[in-house]
Amino acid sequence: MYNEEDAEELRILGQTIRDSRASQELSQEAFADSVGLHRTYMGSVERGERNLSYLNLMKIARALDLDLSVLK
Repeated sequence: MYNEEDAEELRILGQTIRDSRASQELSQEAFADSVGLHRTYMGSVERGERNLSYLNLMKIARALDLDLSVLK
């Protein structure tokens, strides 16, 4: 589906999102609710299994109160 480099970028992005969420002591379910996305979708994002749309990435950054550039 993705080449190795792309897959690694998605994994890093997912880990950054997970770490940011966890540092705010938010459960995955509570975070997904605040973003407006389903919990299972957020789980796949955090595992690096999803290629997010720009709009979903913006929602996540906003919910984490982070600048989008931090999620790179």
